[in-house]
Amino acid sequence: MSEPIKHECGIAFIRLLKPLDFYKKKYGTYFYALNKMQLLMEKQHNRGQDGAGLACIKFDLPPGVQYIDRLRSNDSAPIKDLFRRIFSQAATALNGNYNVEDQMLLKETAPFIGETYLGHLRYGTYGNNDIHNLHPVMRKNNWKTRNLVLAGNFNLTNIPELFSHLEEIGQFPQRTTDTVTILEKIGHFLDDENERLYRYFKNEGINKYEATKFIIENIDILSILQRSTKKWDGGYVIGGMFGHGDSFILRDPAGIRPAFYYIDDEVVVAASERPVIQTTFNVKVEDIHELLPGQTLIVKYNGKISLDYFVDEEAINPSPCSFERIYFSRGTDKDIYNERKLLGKYLCDSLLEKADYDIKNTIFSYIPNTAVDAYYGLMNELNCYCDKIKYEQICSHGRDITQEEMKEILNFRPRFEKVAVKDIKLRTFITEDSERDDLVAHVYDTTYGLVKEGVDNLVIIDDSIVRGTTLRQSIIKILDRLGPKHIIIGSSAPQIRYPDCYGIDMAKLPDFIAFNAAIALLKERNMQALIDKVYNDIIIAKENNTLKDFNYVKQIYSPFSTEEISDKISELVKPKGCNAKVSIVFQSIENLHKACPNNHGDWYFTGNYPTPGGNRVANLAFINFYLGKNERAY
Repeated sequence: MSEPIKHECGIAFIRLLKPLDFYKKKYGTYFYALNKMQLLMEKQHNRGQDGAGLACIKFDLPPGVQYIDRLRSNDSAPIKDLFRRIFSQAATALNGNYNVEDQMLLKETAPFIGETYLGHLRYGTYGNNDIHNLHPVMRKNNWKTRNLVLAGNFNLTNIPELFSHLEEIGQFPQRTTDTVTILEKIGHFLDDENERLYRYFKNEGINKYEATKFIIENIDILSILQRSTKKWDGGYVIGGMFGHGDSFILRDPAGIRPAFYYIDDEVVVAASERPVIQTTFNVKVEDIHELLPGQTLIVKYNGKISLDYFVDEEAINPSPCSFERIYFSRGTDKDIYNERKLLGKYLCDSLLEKADYDIKNTIFSYIPNTAVDAYYGLMNELNCYCDKIKYEQICSHGRDITQEEMKEILNFRPRFEKVAVKDIKLRTFITEDSERDDLVAHVYDTTYGLVKEGVDNLVIIDDSIVRGTTLRQSIIKILDRLGPKHIIIGSSAPQIRYPDCYGIDMAKLPDFIAFNAAIALLKERNMQALIDKVYNDIIIAKENNTLKDFNYVKQIYSPFSTEEISDKISELVKPKGCNAKVSIVFQSIENLHKACPNNHGDWYFTGNYPTPGGNRVANLAFINFYLGKNERAY
């Protein structure tokens, strides 16, 4: 994506199933889990560069000894800083003695030496990166079984409703964020479960001291999660640990956010992406499983593992995020890599049409580096196209073909070049708009001498186009300096038309070049009345408390074809003084679904939200646009 947006957080979870000395004997270190956790998090650094955190639960320590360790970092290199501090603390505590044989003494002495770990990488969609906003978050209590540690990749759309429910049950939360709401929601039912078990065992004649042991053995984690999540609306993958040793990973009923797990007789591992588990534990792809929508992986204190659904079957509506496949997740996943290649392949016909099928005078390239997988798919399809043309020409000549004719035919091939490279050392810290825009225009370096001025078409493939700002202020200006006749930008994603409210930082309608194009077309064609109608429809729905029932913003796009909006986008992103013709080509929804057959979550393209809260957010975002409010709708 040439114009980066903040997007998805990441989680990492490890539960050791053997005693600590097992890992010391087999792997030569008590830091086995910490080393693996560092790899799991480093390999997911694409999912969070605003902050990182890690928590550890130690089993069976006596009262008066710290059994929950947590550290968070908002450093400019948060993962590196986090583990540097953790290993430094451990080294200081052990005073260089890494061969302690007494496991209990080791756990008492060294921080972050325990049985269960939960890590988090933050990509803040809103709010600052104050250390208190970083995960894991904790709900503390003197009872082990009431301590709760959470970390997740989530956004809920109905926080006000959930907050009101917390008030109704007597709580007084200090903040109205989804993190606090989720923490207190689970915490409430955790307390409730503890009270239920305590009363039961008290009636059985078990004293308070012994009750904890029986609570640990009988606490119903699935019931806690079922009751806690009952009214949640949003996308989430959440990891949790309880002070006594139980832990869980759960995924929303629509499967919007991704989660994968691996289990053997030594460890239980979970992460937001599959390749990181493969790499970290050197296991085969078929040994790693996807946590299904509405499913939770629970690991009990005693090592018992279960997979259960925490919602009823009718509540499960699989809509995994397609943006994960297009851009967010690492392309080293075998399925994602192939899907991105297909996205490039399916753009081929449209790009050729825009270039008038002039292979001889067209250069194909990509921006930025994350678009390279789609570029490979485009290259393959272009080669196949040229091979077909060559085959037909050879057949048409028959046996009378001369060597010169054969040579000319065989030389017919696509021109693939690296036209632009991002200068990663160039930063746009200048605040004055005029000076900043000038600096932005030099973020990419170009390769000169490739383009035949006034003759060549220049086709560039990108992951997706959100705002169009970087195209207009930087990329197209830079490409135009090379002198092409026609600049064609191909987006491997369809037009982004609607807000995302499940984790991605795409919250305001005026931020979308597709929305601006539709509004511009309405005004040009004297159809402004439709804008007023949509606003009035939404206001009526708001008064009737039916904002969740329908996405009224769809009406803004309904008068126009995809091609009409694409053509208008092409006009809007063309900078003043640009000599080349500019065309923007987008992936079709149909081809998106063909390329990513298992991830049909496409609400930012189609407006078809997988939860009612999505409609509410889209409608409120339109109200903000109409009233000129530059603020989020959730």
